Amino acid sequence: MSENTRRTFIKTASAFGVPALLKGASVTNAIKVGIVGCGGRGTGATAQAIKADDGAELVSMADITIERIDESLGSLEKFLKPEVRTRLKVEKAKKFTGLDGYEKLVNSGVDVVLLATPPGFRPLHLRAAVEAKKHLFVEKPVSTDAPGVRHVLESVKMAKEKNLNLVAGFCWRYANHIVETFDKIQNGAIGNIVNYYGTYYTTPVKPMPPASERPAGMSDMEWQVRNWYNFSWLCGDSLVEQAVHTVDKVAWAFNDQPPISCVAVGGRQIPAEGGNIYDHFEVNYLYPNNARATVANRQIVGCYNENADYIQGTKGTAIIGRGPNPRIEGETSWSYEGQKYDMYQREHDVLFASIRKGTVINNGERLATSTMLAIMGRMAAYTGQQITWEQAMNSQERLIPEKMDWNMKWEVPATPRPGITKFV
Repeated sequence: MSENTRRTFIKTASAFGVPALLKGASVTNAIKVGIVGCGGRGTGATAQAIKADDGAELVSMADITIERIDESLGSLEKFLKPEVRTRLKVEKAKKFTGLDGYEKLVNSGVDVVLLATPPGFRPLHLRAAVEAKKHLFVEKPVSTDAPGVRHVLESVKMAKEKNLNLVAGFCWRYANHIVETFDKIQNGAIGNIVNYYGTYYTTPVKPMPPASERPAGMSDMEWQVRNWYNFSWLCGDSLVEQAVHTVDKVAWAFNDQPPISCVAVGGRQIPAEGGNIYDHFEVNYLYPNNARATVANRQIVGCYNENADYIQGTKGTAIIGRGPNPRIEGETSWSYEGQKYDMYQREHDVLFASIRKGTVINNGERLATSTMLAIMGRMAAYTGQQITWEQAMNSQERLIPEKMDWNMKWEVPATPRPGITKFV
């Protein structure tokens, strides 16, 4: 930290009463950050976290292998500005590997924990961080099954009781141009919503490699974790892991109130050896007053791509993602014309500002319910049945192994077949 930056920081910190003593956790001038999950998203979140506050320092990292940790740290050292790079302070003893690395990290003296592992692990990691009284940034989705969502909701309640900050990685909620659009919708600019159509058409995130590429002797657990996006217990499927951003905007439009029920279609058009996820879904949610919301996603190479939202009301239509700015057409005409925040950076700016001020922000409930909304759609597609919100929330289907070991054998179920796969 340069001398000028240091003086500015001390002045700002004094205004906020730093060192701050929160009921849940204390921080000093240096806010110590730890990251669990050092892939691309975790590395990006780490960069944004230490840029969010002049006193934020990266001191701990956890992932399945030391190679992944060192790759992430190398990327940060390469791309961060020199004045930020000086706050990378990860000693060898604070690089934690293996499936239990998260436990060591949350007890390593950090103030803030960033969770960016495959989402199947997230309920377990979240609980450990809350019990250790750490502030949190939690990537979406927060679970891959209903038991995990219920576990998360308990953890969110615990976080509130401990006055811990918890910011969710539903980044569109931190994009000012989208926030302004939804404010206008919720203030009646398009009247009552009658239909929401959201698309998330893209290419595969991480295609499944052929079995021939699996190294001899590699365990089921390691092979699946290394290819996590292709297994529903780890990623939740494409609807839950990626198109959940669109599902979250649907939830936002309906004031985060749950739907009555949903029906869905989905399947696997392009074969993939070894994995068990779908490459396309279309879910139709029924809300009170016969309002409908449809979320369609596809992850297939060579197809039409689009990430857009068409929100129809009794007085007009809001359109997001078709054109450079959101707009409203109808009785009220409007288009966003201002500057746009970097929504990924904004998430962390808000989190660290709240910690400095000694206030609390907690996005945990909507993080859990939006995740559950996507899981509900997956349930309907997998089974071919109409699923109610109450059924989804009370589902007993557990995708995650009760106990996990790096060398364990773990056979995943076959790709679901509607009409044959049963709701649990």
